[in-house]
Amino acid sequence: MKPKRWLVGAFWSVVVILVIIGVVAASGRIFVLSDPARGERIATEILERITKVRPPNAAPVVQDQKAVEAGYQQQSALVLAHVVPGLLFMILGPFQFIPGMRSRHPQLHRWSGRIFLLASGVIGTSGLLMGWKTPIGGASETTAITFFGGLFLFELGKAFLHVRRRQIAQHREWMIRAFILGLAIATDRPMFGLFFVFSRMPLPEFFAIALWLSFCLHLVAAEVWINWTRPAGAAKAVEPATASV
Repeated sequence: MKPKRWLVGAFWSVVVILVIIGVVAASGRIFVLSDPARGERIATEILERITKVRPPNAAPVVQDQKAVEAGYQQQSALVLAHVVPGLLFMILGPFQFIPGMRSRHPQLHRWSGRIFLLASGVIGTSGLLMGWKTPIGGASETTAITFFGGLFLFELGKAFLHVRRRQIAQHREWMIRAFILGLAIATDRPMFGLFFVFSRMPLPEFFAIALWLSFCLHLVAAEVWINWTRPAGAAKAVEPATASV
């Protein structure tokens, strides 16, 4: 079933917003790690201001956030290995799905796809390590990162295998799954903000809940979009791909 034009427009509008959030978040983290003293000062000032809008009797979060930042500083190399390719993921991801790009610019699509897959693999691997070394939300976060991080890497592997076999329709679907699941980390930012403002829970607790909700939402969204946009007979389609990885 082909989705209506307004629905396609709405989908891409959400994608663009999430990409912008992801780029800003990654850039901000790089800035903080490159200048820890200044970054910590700015982050503390922002946190202290927005803490004032927390509900009465809510659990304090400033000290928890300072502990999070200290953990990131201690694992700065690992964090950079996650957020730098994260910028590439956010920037290159949407271009993999632009209609006509593969047929009109096959070399560009091929090389951008290779960079995207490589960056995504580094993101998935480093994310798994961060989930175990620097968990903010404790065991709940580690469980979420292990499950969804492993699923993300599996989806990337399936996308790679299908394009190598010239199974372009299947490759497209697994790339959609991987990209939308990866975008969940951008959805986690406003989700985290909502819990921050309206919840009385301590930071580690609502951080993990926001992460689970974001990933589950994107997991469902990917399947819905694939089913809406799947061409008739696509499951058996094999093309002479010029875009093999």
